[in-house]
Amino acid sequence: MVALHLHVHLHVHRAGVDYVGVFLAAVASWVALPGPGEAALIAAGISAAHRHLELGWLLAAAWAGASLGGTAGWLVGLKGGRGLLTAPGPLRPVRLALIARGDRFYERYGTLAVFITPSWMAGIHDMRGSRFLPVNAISAALWALSVGLGAYLLGPSITDVIADAGVAGVLVLGALLALAAVLALWRRVRRSR
Repeated sequence: MVALHLHVHLHVHRAGVDYVGVFLAAVASWVALPGPGEAALIAAGISAAHRHLELGWLLAAAWAGASLGGTAGWLVGLKGGRGLLTAPGPLRPVRLALIARGDRFYERYGTLAVFITPSWMAGIHDMRGSRFLPVNAISAALWALSVGLGAYLLGPSITDVIADAGVAGVLVLGALLALAAVLALWRRVRRSR
Protein backbone atom coordinates (compact mmCIF):
# COMPACT_ATOMS: atom_id res chain seq x y z
CA MET A 1 0.00 0.00 0.00
CA VAL A 2 2.80 2.40 0.89
CA ALA A 3 4.61 1.57 -2.35
CA LEU A 4 1.45 2.34 -4.34
CA HIS A 5 1.00 5.66 -2.54
CA LEU A 6 4.66 6.56 -3.16
CA HIS A 7 4.37 5.61 -6.85
CA VAL A 8 1.21 7.70 -7.33
CA HIS A 9 2.71 10.63 -5.42
CA LEU A 10 5.92 10.65 -7.44
CA HIS A 11 4.06 10.19 -10.73
CA VAL A 12 1.58 13.00 -10.07
CA HIS A 13 4.18 15.44 -8.74
CA ARG A 14 6.87 14.43 -11.27
CA ALA A 15 9.57 14.95 -8.66
CA GLY A 16 10.84 11.39 -8.32
CA VAL A 17 14.24 12.18 -9.78
CA ASP A 18 14.79 14.86 -7.14
CA TYR A 19 14.02 12.51 -4.26
CA VAL A 20 16.07 9.70 -5.79
CA GLY A 21 18.94 12.12 -6.41
CA VAL A 22 18.95 13.24 -2.77
CA PHE A 23 18.77 9.58 -1.68
CA LEU A 24 21.73 8.56 -3.87
CA ALA A 25 23.80 11.62 -2.90
CA ALA A 26 23.15 10.88 0.78
CA VAL A 27 24.20 7.26 0.29
CA ALA A 28 27.45 8.37 -1.38
CA SER A 29 28.19 10.93 1.33
CA TRP A 30 27.60 8.54 4.20
CA VAL A 31 29.56 5.66 2.66
CA ALA A 32 32.76 7.67 2.26
CA LEU A 33 32.43 10.57 -0.18
CA PRO A 34 31.76 13.77 1.82
CA GLY A 35 29.92 16.56 0.10
CA PRO A 36 27.30 15.51 -2.44
CA GLY A 37 24.63 14.56 0.09
CA GLU A 38 24.73 17.86 1.89
CA ALA A 39 24.78 19.89 -1.34
CA ALA A 40 21.87 17.90 -2.79
CA LEU A 41 19.85 18.19 0.41
CA ILE A 42 20.41 21.95 0.64
CA ALA A 43 19.35 22.44 -2.97
CA ALA A 44 16.31 20.21 -2.52
CA GLY A 45 15.40 21.92 0.78
CA ILE A 46 15.37 25.27 -1.00
CA SER A 47 13.28 23.71 -3.77
CA ALA A 48 10.84 22.41 -1.14
CA ALA A 49 10.57 25.91 0.30
CA HIS A 50 9.41 27.03 -3.16
CA ARG A 51 6.81 24.22 -3.17
CA HIS A 52 8.52 22.18 -5.89
CA LEU A 53 9.06 19.23 -3.53
CA GLU A 54 7.32 17.96 -0.43
CA LEU A 55 9.47 18.47 2.64
CA GLY A 56 8.38 15.27 4.37
CA TRP A 57 9.29 13.05 1.40
CA LEU A 58 12.54 14.93 0.96
CA LEU A 59 13.58 14.42 4.59
CA ALA A 60 12.57 10.77 4.42
CA ALA A 61 14.69 10.23 1.28
CA ALA A 62 17.67 11.98 2.86
CA TRP A 63 17.35 9.97 6.08
CA ALA A 64 16.96 6.66 4.23
CA GLY A 65 19.96 7.39 2.01
CA ALA A 66 22.14 8.47 4.92
CA SER A 67 21.12 5.44 6.99
CA LEU A 68 21.83 3.05 4.13
CA GLY A 69 25.11 4.76 3.26
CA GLY A 70 26.26 4.73 6.88
CA THR A 71 25.45 1.06 7.16
CA ALA A 72 27.28 0.29 3.91
CA GLY A 73 30.33 2.25 5.09
CA TRP A 74 30.30 0.37 8.40
CA LEU A 75 30.15 -2.96 6.54
CA VAL A 76 33.06 -1.95 4.29
CA GLY A 77 35.14 -1.09 7.36
CA LEU A 78 34.04 -4.25 9.14
CA LYS A 79 34.76 -6.64 6.26
CA GLY A 80 37.93 -5.15 4.79
CA GLY A 81 39.16 -2.01 6.48
CA ARG A 82 40.95 -3.53 9.44
CA GLY A 83 42.68 -6.17 7.30
CA LEU A 84 43.89 -3.48 4.93
CA LEU A 85 45.27 -1.33 7.75
CA THR A 86 46.99 -4.18 9.59
CA ALA A 87 48.57 -5.72 6.47
CA PRO A 88 52.36 -5.79 6.20
CA GLY A 89 53.87 -2.77 4.54
CA PRO A 90 55.22 0.70 5.17
CA LEU A 91 54.49 2.26 8.58
CA ARG A 92 52.86 -0.92 9.90
CA PRO A 93 53.89 -0.27 13.53
CA VAL A 94 52.36 3.20 13.35
CA ARG A 95 49.18 1.84 11.81
CA LEU A 96 48.89 -0.86 14.49
CA ALA A 97 49.35 1.74 17.24
CA LEU A 98 46.64 3.90 15.68
CA ILE A 99 44.31 0.91 15.43
CA ALA A 100 44.86 0.09 19.13
CA ARG A 101 44.20 3.71 20.08
CA GLY A 102 41.07 3.81 17.94
CA ASP A 103 39.83 0.55 19.47
CA ARG A 104 40.09 2.07 22.95
CA PHE A 105 38.28 5.21 21.79
CA TYR A 106 35.44 3.25 20.16
CA GLU A 107 35.15 0.96 23.16
CA ARG A 108 34.72 3.93 25.47
CA TYR A 109 33.00 6.53 23.26
CA GLY A 110 31.57 4.47 20.40
CA THR A 111 28.17 6.13 20.42
CA LEU A 112 29.66 9.60 20.25
CA ALA A 113 32.22 8.46 17.68
CA VAL A 114 29.46 7.50 15.24
CA PHE A 115 28.35 11.15 15.20
CA ILE A 116 31.80 12.59 14.53
CA THR A 117 33.70 10.03 12.43
CA PRO A 118 33.05 8.36 9.07
CA SER A 119 30.95 5.21 9.31
CA TRP A 120 33.68 2.94 7.96
CA MET A 121 35.80 3.76 11.01
CA ALA A 122 33.18 2.13 13.26
CA GLY A 123 33.53 -0.99 11.13
CA ILE A 124 37.32 -0.92 11.28
CA HIS A 125 37.11 -0.75 15.06
CA ASP A 126 34.65 -3.66 15.14
CA MET A 127 31.70 -1.78 16.62
CA ARG A 128 28.78 -4.20 17.12
CA GLY A 129 25.78 -3.77 14.84
CA SER A 130 23.43 -3.64 17.82
CA ARG A 131 25.31 -0.55 18.95
CA PHE A 132 26.10 1.04 15.57
CA LEU A 133 22.84 0.71 13.64
CA PRO A 134 20.51 2.62 16.01
CA VAL A 135 23.05 5.40 16.51
CA ASN A 136 23.65 5.58 12.75
CA ALA A 137 19.88 5.93 12.15
CA ILE A 138 19.64 8.70 14.76
CA SER A 139 22.69 10.45 13.32
CA ALA A 140 21.19 10.25 9.82
CA ALA A 141 17.89 11.65 11.11
CA LEU A 142 19.63 14.54 12.85
CA TRP A 143 21.58 15.30 9.69
CA ALA A 144 18.51 15.17 7.45
CA LEU A 145 16.47 17.31 9.83
CA SER A 146 19.14 19.90 10.57
CA VAL A 147 20.39 20.37 6.99
CA GLY A 148 17.06 19.76 5.22
CA LEU A 149 14.94 21.89 7.54
CA GLY A 150 17.70 24.47 7.73
CA ALA A 151 17.73 24.83 3.94
CA TYR A 152 13.92 24.91 3.90
CA LEU A 153 13.73 27.64 6.57
CA LEU A 154 16.93 29.63 5.99
CA GLY A 155 17.62 29.03 2.31
CA PRO A 156 21.17 29.24 0.98
CA SER A 157 22.40 30.89 4.20
CA ILE A 158 22.25 27.46 5.87
CA THR A 159 25.68 26.86 4.32
CA ASP A 160 27.03 29.77 6.39
CA VAL A 161 25.43 28.34 9.53
CA ILE A 162 26.93 24.93 8.86
CA ALA A 163 30.35 26.41 8.12
CA ASP A 164 30.25 28.55 11.26
CA ALA A 165 28.95 25.90 13.61
CA GLY A 166 30.56 22.95 11.93
CA VAL A 167 28.94 19.60 11.48
CA ALA A 168 29.54 18.71 15.13
CA GLY A 169 27.72 21.84 16.24
CA VAL A 170 24.78 21.08 13.98
CA LEU A 171 24.62 17.52 15.27
CA VAL A 172 24.81 18.68 18.90
CA LEU A 173 22.00 21.14 18.24
CA GLY A 174 19.98 18.41 16.52
CA ALA A 175 20.65 16.02 19.42
CA LEU A 176 19.48 18.64 21.90
CA LEU A 177 16.31 19.23 19.88
CA ALA A 178 15.69 15.48 19.68
CA LEU A 179 16.28 15.14 23.43
CA ALA A 180 13.83 17.95 24.12
CA ALA A 181 11.22 16.26 21.92
CA VAL A 182 11.74 12.89 23.64
CA LEU A 183 11.48 14.50 27.08
CA ALA A 184 8.28 16.31 26.09
CA LEU A 185 6.79 13.07 24.76
CA TRP A 186 7.87 11.17 27.87
CA ARG A 187 6.29 13.83 30.09
CA ARG A 188 3.06 13.67 28.08
CA VAL A 189 2.93 9.85 28.33
CA ARG A 190 3.66 10.01 32.05
CA ARG A 191 0.84 12.51 32.62
CA SER A 192 -1.66 10.37 30.72
CA ARG A 193 -1.01 7.42 33.03
